[in-house]
Amino acid sequence: MTPQEKEIKDREEVIRDDLRNLFETNLKIFDWNIPENDDRSSAQLIADVLQKELENIKNDIAAGKYDNY
Repeated sequence: MTPQEKEIKDREEVIRDDLRNLFETNLKIFDWNIPENDDRSSAQLIADVLQKELENIKNDIAAGKYDNY
């Protein structure tokens, strides 16, 4: 097992929790700001933004942006 694989194994739950908390916090903000909010629609829009940014990060990785971070 590489050091990176060991580290991700140790941190995976924290990373997942952070992402879920980011999602849920933004969903709450939608509820606060939008009377009669459609939670399902809001949840999908937030998830789409998170997915798009994850794709941007993956593209940055492939382009070498984080090779010497």
